[in-house]
Order: sequence, then C-alpha cells, then structure tokens
Amino acid sequence: MRRAIFWIYGFLIGGLTGAGLILLFTPQSGAELRETIRARWQQILEEGRQAAAQHRAELERELAMLTRRTPPGPPM
Repeated sequence: MRRAIFWIYGFLIGGLTGAGLILLFTPQSGAELRETIRARWQQILEEGRQAAAQHRAELERELAMLTRRTPPGPPM
C-alpha cells in the first residue's frame, strides 16, 4: 500500500513538474498556441474530407465499371 502511495505522489509531482516546464518553455502565448492547434486541426480535417471524397469517387467509378460488365454466359 505504501509503495502505491509513493508511486501516486511521484506521478503527480512528475506531471506538475512537466506541465510547469512546458508552460515556461513554450515559445507562443496561450492564445497563439490554441490558434495554431485549431488551424492545424482544421487542415487535418479538410485533408481527410478531400481524401474521403477522392476515395468515394474512385469506388463509384469502379462500381460503375463492374455494373456495366455483361453477365457471364452459361457454363460450358
């Protein structure tokens, strides 16, 4: 039990120390950092939408080609 408490204390102290260091050494202000993250997220979403649309168009073309094929004749 005692080891678990020490582990939890160490985890909390390490997390707080890491968060403090990040805040001290971040080159941007909070607002700038949030805007950068938001812009990057929007870019990722747009790229995903474009890739999905391209893949959908490709699948629709493939489906159209498959449905235009004549059915096979009777087996010989």
